[in-house]
Amino acid sequence: MREASFVKQNKEKWIGFENALDNNVKINPDDLASYYIQLTNDLSYAQTYYPESKTLLYLNSLASQAHQKIYITKKESKNKIISFWRDEFPLFFYQYHKTLLYAFLIFMSAVIIGVVSTLNDDSFIRLILGDSYVNMTIENIEKGEPMAVYKSGSNIGTFLGITINNIRVAIIAFALGVFFSVGTIYVLFSNGIMLGAFITFFYNYGILEKTSTVWLHGTIEISVIVIAGCAGLVMGNSFLFPKTYSRRVAFMKGAKDGLKIVVSTIPFFIIAGFIEGFITRYGEQMPSFLAYGIIFISLFVIVYYYIIYPIALNKVNHAERNRNTSQLIPKSQIT
Repeated sequence: MREASFVKQNKEKWIGFENALDNNVKINPDDLASYYIQLTNDLSYAQTYYPESKTLLYLNSLASQAHQKIYITKKESKNKIISFWRDEFPLFFYQYHKTLLYAFLIFMSAVIIGVVSTLNDDSFIRLILGDSYVNMTIENIEKGEPMAVYKSGSNIGTFLGITINNIRVAIIAFALGVFFSVGTIYVLFSNGIMLGAFITFFYNYGILEKTSTVWLHGTIEISVIVIAGCAGLVMGNSFLFPKTYSRRVAFMKGAKDGLKIVVSTIPFFIIAGFIEGFITRYGEQMPSFLAYGIIFISLFVIVYYYIIYPIALNKVNHAERNRNTSQLIPKSQIT
């Protein structure tokens, strides 16, 4: 796009924003941040295509004013932790729903491959889960206790060990995204194949219903691994597809956003570890309605917090922003 066209397309928006800043109009901090994001996108575009131009100097100056006003007017929440989980993260994560869908599709494709491969090749399960685990599980099945492995170890020891391991897997899934998302895809794929092979293994022995014991903790555990995979894709894709940012700036932003997603998964991994350490071992003695109730609630909490709630909160926030914008800047000045 020619510089003149770029200026003409965005001039009224910039002037409206500049007037609001110069006149010290009281601006909602969240709305100010939204305008600032639009401005920095324009600034990044100008840096790429119009270096050393007057347009770039103007946008730099305007962005600097906006930055100062954000940090002067934005009030810190009295309880930053509650604000993060209740408002900040869900609103932030909404933009990455499509990436989450990609992570889910990659994972489910691997699950299907694991299922089909195990159904057609008896040796595949040993290749994926290892001879020692398969032999131990077969012995437990013959004893009538297919889930005996979850009864071993102390409650606290299992809880801590599983929680730490799950968080480690999540961090690895995220960190490997630095290799252009390929590493993250590998983690999602390998975990999906293991899950598909595991489920089919029990199906082949006619005890598929026994896997409900595993899903007591596995519902959250598997779901959050997919979310951690989403974090890795966010980081990797930011470098591959920088949009209007330079690759360095885009990657730094993607890494920061991905890390925020990983942090959001930690409480859920702790819950999954607690269920595995203190509840799963009693799953076979548990009434079916209670077991499936825990599974359903676990799935609902994940879907609600990462999908439904961000959509609902974004709609409310968007409506409020439109009301505030109409009072702050005439609609004709906003592209």
